[in-house]
Amino acid sequence: MTTTATQETRSGYDFSASVEALQREGITGLKSAFSREWAETMREDMMTAFWSAIQRPGGAVGRGPRRWYVEIHPQDFSGFVDLVTHPWVAGMCEAVLGPDYQIVEIGFDVPFQGAKYQPWHRDFPSPPETYVERRITSLAFNLTGVDVTEDMGPFEIAPGTQWLDGREWKHEMFPPKERWPEFQELATRKYPKLGDVSCRSALTIHRGTEHASPIARPVMVLGVDAPGAGHAELHDMMVTQDYFDALPVLVKQHLVCRVVDELIPVTQKHDIEGLVMGSTPT
Repeated sequence: MTTTATQETRSGYDFSASVEALQREGITGLKSAFSREWAETMREDMMTAFWSAIQRPGGAVGRGPRRWYVEIHPQDFSGFVDLVTHPWVAGMCEAVLGPDYQIVEIGFDVPFQGAKYQPWHRDFPSPPETYVERRITSLAFNLTGVDVTEDMGPFEIAPGTQWLDGREWKHEMFPPKERWPEFQELATRKYPKLGDVSCRSALTIHRGTEHASPIARPVMVLGVDAPGAGHAELHDMMVTQDYFDALPVLVKQHLVCRVVDELIPVTQKHDIEGLVMGSTPT
């Protein structure tokens, strides 16, 4: 870990406690990191991007019935710079991933009424650095677009499972059904409010749950890698030259993207096979 007392004093956040929680549970968070108004604008950006993406091939990928994932470009999210320069977000990236961390993905997951339980899963195979060395090399930050209630298919996570090997699982991501009861026994449901932000290892076993509410539950996802983790190859973020020129130096140093004359809508490369079919708890 690279957290220093100077970092903590400068930002006012206790990174050592947050990193300890992340190492132990596979997830940590910060309440009220952003204003409710900021989060409501984020929700509007997500839903605008969803209705655009769902109309084009490859724009939105299924993560189960009535549940989609959409990748966007930084410019599609008016709060992108606010998010990646937030002192707790940037501080966690540096503390866990090192000073040369890479911002590789921005997108959102959105379940609608009728979404079913997902199978227990992780978002990609675990690298040896994690299952052998117990070192986290990638982070996912999540921000809710609504105040989550029980009927909104809350995110369910099995704390501490980020260290499991998983090489024998289907696609190295989906544990067999006979192991589901152990995850269910550990399971914790999350009910974040507008403005909250969580930070997790995407290797911590998790799933979306059944969504009965008529209110959609969009969740922003920011993906950040340590150098060499390799997930940038699954994504293709782009920014225009004028947008890039106006970015703070902190963002330019860490953003992995192409600078283009004109943005091209994202055609997604990272389709998590297995989530296209819904599941039910056992």
